[in-house]
Amino acid sequence: MTDNAPHTYDASPHSHGTGGADSFGTSSGDTADFGYRTVPKSEKKTLVRGVFDSVASRYDVMNDLMSLGVHRVWKRMFNAELGPQPGLKLLDLAGGTGDITFGWLAGGGGPAIMTDINASMLSVGRDRAIARGYVSDLTFCVVDAEQIPLPDRAVDRVTIAFGLRNCTDKMSVLREARRVLRPGGRFLCLEFSHVQVAALAPIYDAWSFKVLPLLGEKIAKDRDSYQYLAESIRTFPDQETLADMFRDAGFSHVRYQSLSGGIAAIHSGWRV
Repeated sequence: MTDNAPHTYDASPHSHGTGGADSFGTSSGDTADFGYRTVPKSEKKTLVRGVFDSVASRYDVMNDLMSLGVHRVWKRMFNAELGPQPGLKLLDLAGGTGDITFGWLAGGGGPAIMTDINASMLSVGRDRAIARGYVSDLTFCVVDAEQIPLPDRAVDRVTIAFGLRNCTDKMSVLREARRVLRPGGRFLCLEFSHVQVAALAPIYDAWSFKVLPLLGEKIAKDRDSYQYLAESIRTFPDQETLADMFRDAGFSHVRYQSLSGGIAAIHSGWRV
């Protein structure tokens, strides 16, 4: 597939299991977390979209500043774990500006579908793909990861990097990822997690809640969005809880690897 213009799909929700709110504190009934705020579930996607509309043009610069460049190391480890192969097809959810998709293609992976719910972010990713010559076997689609407009058993790998915590119904994302995987397919998630080194925690908190919003104000001209991003990390399930969510969604051979003392983690599971 070759298509350089993002598509918007209007997909109807699939019915899988109980669906609805997950049971791990990220949403409850008709409400959901938005950082430390509780908001009506129906409003969260609009609020998150506003955050990423605001930061899209400076997203990559801010990632480097926020992580002191370490996010690049995490993504290299993630792509190595992903194991690109020419005969496999990738669906990259919340693909943002394209780092995971580009790593897949650079590593010799097969056709890729790069998606994001936010058209502004996906447009930045599309422009980066064109600049790098990634125009063959690459499709861009505006997609809600909770309602993936693909048939069952359509792809071999599904990824989401630094996007799951922004989703309203995280269990729906996990169930949808499993649904679209072929038997023998694998889902991998790279996300900020919970620090496991006690001495690191106060330093990380100071960086997150004092430095990051200030960087957002100075570089991206948006302090509030980076305050939200810091808060959204703290409300995201810890490593063991997320692994349990993978299992509840039907994945087998679930495992995770903590990175940089637990600041981030790679979770994976197989559809057997």
